[in-house]
Amino acid sequence: MAEARIRLMALGDVDDVQEIEKGCFSVPWSRESFIREITENRCARYLVVELDGRVIAYAGVWLVLDEGHITNIAVHPDFRGQGYGERVTRALMQLASDMGLVWMTLEVRRSNLVAQSLYRKVGFIDVGYRKRYYEDNREDALIMACEHLPPPTDTED
Repeated sequence: MAEARIRLMALGDVDDVQEIEKGCFSVPWSRESFIREITENRCARYLVVELDGRVIAYAGVWLVLDEGHITNIAVHPDFRGQGYGERVTRALMQLASDMGLVWMTLEVRRSNLVAQSLYRKVGFIDVGYRKRYYEDNREDALIMACEHLPPPTDTED
């Protein structure tokens, strides 16, 4: 079996990411939104997990001063429960640290206990709620934050 590779998202990945998005979220981002994120939004960074030439997961972050705000993390339904969500989340946290960010935040559905468990595993804590945050069913969002990013990667070799 090939090893999964984590890399920056490219325009050629958008169709695969859009398919993952549609399979994971009740209100998916549009293809055009992802194109704008990676071509126009200077504050956005997205990673993908590639396995055997196929994008199977992705994660995104917006860079706001010294904070990284996670926009999306999704794993294709056929590849859930295999650690790819944790791997891409940790890689996103490392990217944020390497860019000089010192903490991260995110919102997650209160009903999404699997995602909450992952975020707690990698160091996020509950910090509050956003009432009726989600458009589709007006569900509350749990706000989570992580103040302990990994140390920046030493790039001087």
